[in-house]
Amino acid sequence: MNEDDIILNGINGATGEYLVAPITPSDAVKIASGRPTDSAIGSWFKAIASVFKRPKLGLPMDVDPTNPGRAGWAIVLPAGCSQELKSAVQPLIERRKNVVPPDRCKVFEYRPGETMRKWLARHGVAPGSVVPTKVPYYVTLVGGPTEIPFDFQYLLDVEYAVGRLAFDTPEQYRLYAESVAAYETATSIKNAKEVTYWGPRHPADRSTQMSADSLIRPLMEGMPAAGDQAGEAPIATEKGFRSKCFLAADSTKARLLETLHPTTGTAPPAVLFTASHGMGWPKDDPRQLTAQGALLAQDWAGFGQVSPAHYLTAPEVEAGANVSGLVAFLFACYGAGTPATDAFLTERGRGPTDIASAPFVGALPQRLLSHPNGSALAVVGHVERAWGYSIRPTGAGSQIGPFRDFLARVLSGEPVGHATKNFSERYAVLSTALASALDESSKEAKVSPQEIAAMWVERNDAQNYVVLGDPAVKLRTDLLT
Repeated sequence: MNEDDIILNGINGATGEYLVAPITPSDAVKIASGRPTDSAIGSWFKAIASVFKRPKLGLPMDVDPTNPGRAGWAIVLPAGCSQELKSAVQPLIERRKNVVPPDRCKVFEYRPGETMRKWLARHGVAPGSVVPTKVPYYVTLVGGPTEIPFDFQYLLDVEYAVGRLAFDTPEQYRLYAESVAAYETATSIKNAKEVTYWGPRHPADRSTQMSADSLIRPLMEGMPAAGDQAGEAPIATEKGFRSKCFLAADSTKARLLETLHPTTGTAPPAVLFTASHGMGWPKDDPRQLTAQGALLAQDWAGFGQVSPAHYLTAPEVEAGANVSGLVAFLFACYGAGTPATDAFLTERGRGPTDIASAPFVGALPQRLLSHPNGSALAVVGHVERAWGYSIRPTGAGSQIGPFRDFLARVLSGEPVGHATKNFSERYAVLSTALASALDESSKEAKVSPQEIAAMWVERNDAQNYVVLGDPAVKLRTDLLT
């Protein structure tokens, strides 16, 4: 492995080794060239890239995107879903009806096989323009990726603030819906005005060294001025929040469990931000559904060995945990979910590689969002593998603007779905740039293999961040102390 190799996040739970061996930039270029962007999607990306330059995105000029009452809210149910599921999410629908006018509070359905463009067209909307009275800006998908595909969520989220509720039982949907309604109408809340960071840093592992040094540390401590770049204050301090950081040797499994199970008299944080390896298992391994995306702690002894004592799984978030009102960002391989097939590492002329028998949302975020003691508000995480290289591409320095902006927006009380818009913008812009770089007929100056590899990795990374939960939820900054 050399310094230019691309490192993918994730540890194989069966072997204790990387899920995917490091990739050389030249190999990355070959893979990227073998997966050209569909021409219609490519044209759409070019058009959408200009939309992000508008003050209100694609919304009318008189609509504030941070106000769901003006920008609108919709819930999307799978066609033919059960009455039990509809009843389970009804408390959330009723809550939104109390704050969103009827002309922009909608209940839609998703029909099997619909693309994002066809779904929008069915509701009278074209890409590039958000009309809240037709399709509201905040969109909550209901159901797992077998009912509503991940690809539909990725593409719709470029222009809209999209979240997903995906659970195994109607009771879990009900728990989440009732918990959000209770949080938003409460006169007091359990959480402290605090951000907790948690980031392992393993020896001989460039991935967690990058995430600890170039993501967790600058978010926690800020950045000093350098050259013509002004310094940045710690984001929590800037927004009037306290912060706590468990980094490297302090980022044990016990510390993370303590954060989720605070002792009596200790308030849980309002925001939890983690950066670590996520665990992965081969297709059909019985541990995949229950532990894929589990968070690998500092306890891990290193490559070639791993055990359940080294990572946090859903069942370890016990009934006595206190995660109500929490917004969590889990930077980890498979932290949010797993697709059925490999999204990126397919070579030209070869079919996709199976990862799982069917796509699914991770068990850990499901547990946080349907906790019987009060649910987390939202979990933001990665579907597929996370790419540590995207934090610090070769020769470009740290690229953590979207992470910092996400925290700044959430801590300011903006809805979580809108707080992720910088990732969507990055996805659209990098997709456009990558398509141009791979276009042999383009008259633009040719870029190096290393630059193409960097664009490819950053684009892949930005695409797969998703919000699990209702995208319109936000911290009660009026009650946090």
